[in-house]
Amino acid sequence: MALNLKTLVAAAGVVSVLAPATVCAQATSTEPVLSLSKGSGPAYPSKQLRIVVAFPPGGPIDIVARMIMAKLSEAMGQSVIVDNRGGAGGTIGVDHVAKSPPDGYSMVLSSTALGIYPHVFLKLPFDALRDLAPVSMVTTTPELMVVHPSLPVKNVKELVALAKSRPGQINAASTGNGGLPHLVLELFKTETGTQIVHVPYGGAAPAVTNTLGGHTQMMIADLPVLLPHVQSNRLRALAITVAKRSTLLPDLPTMAEQGTPRVDASNWYGILVAGKTPRDIVDRLNAGIHKALADKDLRERLTARGADPAPGTPEQLAAQLKTDYNKWGPIVKAAGVKLD
Repeated sequence: MALNLKTLVAAAGVVSVLAPATVCAQATSTEPVLSLSKGSGPAYPSKQLRIVVAFPPGGPIDIVARMIMAKLSEAMGQSVIVDNRGGAGGTIGVDHVAKSPPDGYSMVLSSTALGIYPHVFLKLPFDALRDLAPVSMVTTTPELMVVHPSLPVKNVKELVALAKSRPGQINAASTGNGGLPHLVLELFKTETGTQIVHVPYGGAAPAVTNTLGGHTQMMIADLPVLLPHVQSNRLRALAITVAKRSTLLPDLPTMAEQGTPRVDASNWYGILVAGKTPRDIVDRLNAGIHKALADKDLRERLTARGADPAPGTPEQLAAQLKTDYNKWGPIVKAAGVKLD
């Protein structure tokens, strides 16, 4: 199902990703909490809120969701839980929220994948900007390229040379077919003329596990999920996929510094709710996210994991979806990625 670009444009102005839920502690903030009410109905929020993560526990989006939920609970004045609903490349969890009541109690923490889905899936049960209302971006993170220490390469140039000498013999894990890490890999292969074998897994956790075990020799994924394994020397980092080096890995060159400037990609995580959620509820959630991300301790913990806090407006998140749709469409087409 193609993403309707007219819908995207309109959304920029109007605001049209396997475990039991983990319950966060009740809010303890002593500051007054803004609530909304419609006529004689209950104030919003008047009950527990859910952050749906459309992937299994342990992946980068799940990590961020669990880091922010306590502070978001304080900001909203209600407990917040994380609800993992993985499957179908992340579309099941998104679709669940798209079809939830438009009351602001079910959110999805999604990513750049929302702008990619329409290009890779032959059929989608939802239209990202018609059936979902953007609330706010939460964080941004670069992609990181790593290899198992047994692979005799220390930089991108050496990887390319080895891959060309062993066509089809180096296996690269990804979080799943059609995801951002997969597309970054396909872009890298096109730019370098290499024949690296893509091995998709059902999320970041199994992909990392198999790369740590040497079953796959390399991997591209979001910085937060790979950083601990690089810091412990269980994986070797080769490059970061944004224009500037990371302060967490200051000695690691960028892709551009190593001769592949077009391999430039970062992932955002953002909160969305059901498409017909009233604007006043969207604004209340947006304010809660901004307040949560203003917390110094949370900001430091996110940054230490490689996820940079990046709260914004609903319109900015809607515009980012349009940018992603336009950027990754040609890459999907060139790689021939299609999913049922």
